[in-house]
Amino acid sequence: MTDPVLVHRRTRGVLVAGQVLSGLGMGSTLSAGALLATLVSGSEAFSGAATTGSTVGAALAAVPLAALAQRLGRSSALAAGALTAAAGAFLGIVAAVLVVFPLLVLAFAMIGVGTAVNLQSRFAATDLAPPARRGRDLSIVVWATTIGAVVGPNTIGLGNRLGLAAGLPELAGPFLLTIAAQALAAVIYLVGLRPDPLLLARRLEAAAPAAAVARVDADRTTARVGIAVIGLSHATMASVMAMTPVHLTHHGATLEIVGLTISLHVAGMYALSPLWGVLSDRLGRILVIGLGQAMLLAALLCTSIGAESEAAVVVGLILLGLGWSASTVSGSALVAGATSPEHRTRIQGRSDLVMSASGGLGGALAGVVLALLGYAGLSLTAIALVAVASALLLTRVRAGRVRSVGA
Repeated sequence: MTDPVLVHRRTRGVLVAGQVLSGLGMGSTLSAGALLATLVSGSEAFSGAATTGSTVGAALAAVPLAALAQRLGRSSALAAGALTAAAGAFLGIVAAVLVVFPLLVLAFAMIGVGTAVNLQSRFAATDLAPPARRGRDLSIVVWATTIGAVVGPNTIGLGNRLGLAAGLPELAGPFLLTIAAQALAAVIYLVGLRPDPLLLARRLEAAAPAAAVARVDADRTTARVGIAVIGLSHATMASVMAMTPVHLTHHGATLEIVGLTISLHVAGMYALSPLWGVLSDRLGRILVIGLGQAMLLAALLCTSIGAESEAAVVVGLILLGLGWSASTVSGSALVAGATSPEHRTRIQGRSDLVMSASGGLGGALAGVVLALLGYAGLSLTAIALVAVASALLLTRVRAGRVRSVGA
């Protein structure tokens, strides 16, 4: 007889390994993407194609990958996404060799499917997790992204040297690392996720007594609040983070300061995610999301009031990463807990779509707001997103109290 505890433990290890590999490959490729896009297109105006293309790819893949998981399970969906990203990296090499910019944009979009895999992986960690550990298990998978996010960009030089030795054009080499990492991740998903955690969770639910199945599965309002908070928090983070390097360089900051600021921000996004997972399990999802929104507000006040101070901007970006992490980890646990295995993938696919789309839209509009209102004005404008998320949380808390009184 299959032991769900052992399957869950193995699933978590497989997902962590997949996250590390994916982060290594994508970190290398997307870090060099802006430079390669400039070389292939012949203009710095198209340097943002890597980020834009990958964001669009992640958004477009969210629902199809969720539908595939619904039909065939997590193993097939995650492996298919990783192989798509590997194919995108191969297409990127072809685009660099042929010097065809539209083909390169398509390659970035396919590589972005790897991001959709990363997002689905955090939910896959909750398929067999006990309700009291969902936040913790989810956060461990999110934390694994830290390794790839930190190490991946530092492999650009190695990838480029490998590519040049193989006769590839400048900056095409990092795509080789992405192909290898994503292909290996696909194999790990196919081999390691057996039995499939989602399919097993469904079988266990079907065999459970009717009273146990009748838990708060279909708390659709809670799921919607979780999805909205994730989207709003991601838009807040993406909009300010995307414009921070531009703001710092315009005010005379060195590239070392810019790099340090973004590195500390990324560390804030991922390094403490297990802490938020544990707290969300112990203190409640809504409370930790509220803490995340408070940190986002503090970050925006810091970057608006201290916009002319490098130190204040650095502190603000760290707080921005921490607030995003707390809100995203606990918001994802909230969504996972509000749905049953039978309907989980559909709702989670919507969550991933909203998250990717909101990040892309926030980053795109941030440039316009920066040009009109400056960095301080952008930070103050983003406070509106925090206000909406906080209002949704308060509405949810009040609704829960009314229900408990009525009961």
